[in-house]
Amino acid sequence: MTGLMPLIGYDAIEFYVGNARQAAHYYRTTMGFDVVAYAGPETGVRDRASFVLEQGAIRFVVTAGLHPDSDVVRHQAFHGDGVKDVAFSVPDAEQALRVAVERGATVHHEPESLEDEHGKVVVSSIRTYGDTIHSFVDRTNYAGLYLPGYQPTRNWSRAEGTGLRAIDHVVCNVELGAMDRWAAFYADIMGFTQLHHFDDEQIATEYTALMSKVLWDGTGRIKLPINEPADGKRKSQIEEFLDYYQTPGVQHLALATDDIIETVSAMRANGLRFLRVPDAYYADLRNRLDWDRIDADIDRLAELGVLVDQDDEGYLLQIFTKNVQDRPTVFYEVIERHGSTGFGVGNFKALFAAIEREQAERGNL
Repeated sequence: MTGLMPLIGYDAIEFYVGNARQAAHYYRTTMGFDVVAYAGPETGVRDRASFVLEQGAIRFVVTAGLHPDSDVVRHQAFHGDGVKDVAFSVPDAEQALRVAVERGATVHHEPESLEDEHGKVVVSSIRTYGDTIHSFVDRTNYAGLYLPGYQPTRNWSRAEGTGLRAIDHVVCNVELGAMDRWAAFYADIMGFTQLHHFDDEQIATEYTALMSKVLWDGTGRIKLPINEPADGKRKSQIEEFLDYYQTPGVQHLALATDDIIETVSAMRANGLRFLRVPDAYYADLRNRLDWDRIDADIDRLAELGVLVDQDDEGYLLQIFTKNVQDRPTVFYEVIERHGSTGFGVGNFKALFAAIEREQAERGNL
């Protein structure tokens, strides 16, 4: 946000899940996150269990409800495992909420001051698309691990990191006709501007299409693409997401690395599954891109299934996981940027064809 409501960056991504301990184990084992903090019955929290995971500058929180009438349990039953909160660090959570409301946002949680022996954190939040929220977190006066009420974990050994260092962008899917409204929300409420716009001619295959707008904070610390379905011959991946998630929500998170070869190799060895594109994609790449400007071994990229795109600013390397839970909703992107601020437009057709093959296997294309 600009002016009265600056955003420092992502604070945490909180997931509501069916089993927090197992989810923490999954992210530790496959992606190399350290499990650093916990809140639950053993720490005096009676209605939920939460684990905090960190790698580089990335912080995930996985939370499960403990009672059938819990808001967390109801959320997970309705949506499946998914992102509840995309939280931002701010210098003043009270002012951030006040400015957001003045600009038209709806309050989800009034400012609350949380304190323990490590200091004070102030948290407030607003409602966004679907059941997702954005929290504003001011931890400038706090030296603890995450929030008051969380304690360091015991009996979790250090993970073997995979080289993930930061959240590059967070992508949401919204219903047909809602993309412009949510783009305006981020412009009006949070002072974001449009970085890219992709139409249904750029993001289309023989069967399906979608449209996307990328909003950002102007610095690159926060980038929020918004997707909506477009008319096509068959059900698009956005429509499939909405069918299973039931409302708009976070579709995928892109995680940055400085060495995608090492990161993807480690994740594959850990059992994480990635989408594959046809070998013909790499034959085309050899002729389509200027390899004198790309410091990468195309044979190694092809072996791992890493995609490449190039623009006037540089190039990027990216790869996408398969869905990481039973419902075809949330997945991940691993990205390595070399100057390019794009999103791999040259890869859209091959990527979406790969996603359609997965849809066809589920009988949802």
